[in-house]
Amino acid sequence: MDKPTILEAQQWASSCFDQQLKNNDPNLAASIMMDLFNWSRTQLLMRLRDALTVAQWDTYQQAVRRIAKGEPAQYVIGKTQFYGHSFMVTPAVLIPRQETEELVDWVLTDHDDVAKRVLDIGTGSGALAISMALARPHWQVTGTDISDSAIQVAKQNAQSLRANVGWQVGDLFQPVEDKVFDLIVSNPPYISEDERPLMDQNVLDYEPHQALFADHQGLAIYERIAQQLADHLTDKGVAYFEIGFAQGKSVKHLFETALPEAHVTLRQDITGHDRMIRVQR
Repeated sequence: MDKPTILEAQQWASSCFDQQLKNNDPNLAASIMMDLFNWSRTQLLMRLRDALTVAQWDTYQQAVRRIAKGEPAQYVIGKTQFYGHSFMVTPAVLIPRQETEELVDWVLTDHDDVAKRVLDIGTGSGALAISMALARPHWQVTGTDISDSAIQVAKQNAQSLRANVGWQVGDLFQPVEDKVFDLIVSNPPYISEDERPLMDQNVLDYEPHQALFADHQGLAIYERIAQQLADHLTDKGVAYFEIGFAQGKSVKHLFETALPEAHVTLRQDITGHDRMIRVQR
């Protein structure tokens, strides 16, 4: 096709996806176009009979072909939505998931905008740290990650979203070893190597394994955090963690053992799976 209409281009994309993707979202062709060209759904619908420019058609074809081959759309487009904001994502960071928004909700529901020192461990794209900073402007938020490339992505997201967050590169608490916090939040790597056969191939092929997998049946990072948490959490501090759906009892036991005086709460996500842990001193 030479300069197809927007409708024709979407029909071509849908045909590509139907042929090559196992679980094709019927809205994918339209959403890619809206994201690529920064159009609202209303703008898209009003232009269905308009022809794409040569440059737009080339850009759209390239994106569709990459996604049809299995590359995550978020990496192809270069951004994703999280907690009402648009975040840049690259293969250096994990793509933020919808269930992680529930962790942000829990934190914000528990705590108002009174000044607090907050740490996000393993920040990745900065989605957690930035979402909290935007919702609670009086919080002093710090995000850490072992990957310098991830921190660079987080910094760009903070700049574009005008979020006041400090960033540090290092392993877990190492960059803030002399500091304590009122709130500590983390969505660490927690997938066991045994779960590889159950995972989507595009996740295995494209997302950073360092942000996905952990030793000891996915518990290694929680074990390390649990041993150091008391040194970095204030006397009345609270910590929140995302967990794997089968890890609830194990992670709860880890933190109850490491902090016997703390109250540890397990919470399910919207689908009814164990998904979050809260540790209250």
